[in-house]
Amino acid sequence: MVRDGIYYALGMLVVAGFLWWMTRAPAYAALPLALACFFLWFFRDPERVVPDGPGLIVSPADGKVTDVSATQLEGRPYTRVSIFLNVFDVHVNRSPIAGVVRDVTYRRGQFANAMDQASADLNEQNVVTVEGEGQTLVFKQIAGLLARRIVFDRKAGDRVARGERVGLIKFGSRTDVIFPATAQMNVKVGDRVKGGSSVLARTPVSQPVSAREPEHSGAVQ
Repeated sequence: MVRDGIYYALGMLVVAGFLWWMTRAPAYAALPLALACFFLWFFRDPERVVPDGPGLIVSPADGKVTDVSATQLEGRPYTRVSIFLNVFDVHVNRSPIAGVVRDVTYRRGQFANAMDQASADLNEQNVVTVEGEGQTLVFKQIAGLLARRIVFDRKAGDRVARGERVGLIKFGSRTDVIFPATAQMNVKVGDRVKGGSSVLARTPVSQPVSAREPEHSGAVQ
């Protein structure tokens, strides 16, 4: 479980205890108790089996694939896969590939519906560039209507393993993954994916790939 869930749940338990003490009526304590249970469930952080193999790009988040489209990055053809996370999905984010974080850029913006394609450019977001296995990949943590905090606990220069926990978006949101157009797609619009274990695509690898680095044992802070 992500530590934030414990903090939120404890806060609701304090509120429930206060209301019980003030009113002696169980009904008043029911809502904060229900919210405490919800926070413990929402901030769950299940273990995932990360697939091993050259050139695999895994999903950075749980959710539904809402868009697969052509785009460009520095004038080169790329493919964008958009994944929508509703409040019932696990919101821990994972690195799509193994490599080195080359850039982390936080962009302030709107909090529009993450299902809208315009949110990819207009909404508040964290843009992460990772280089590895002979390719450069970008993935975005994009805020939605309810999301008000994006967490990314790596910095430029850090090495990450494929499927490694790297962050969190609190409450409904969206992630975009932008990778070379030469990749062989493994998902389509409407598919449900799981962070760290669902393969989005496979890219050609022209150099030997070392064994995947062990994932950090701790959950996102």
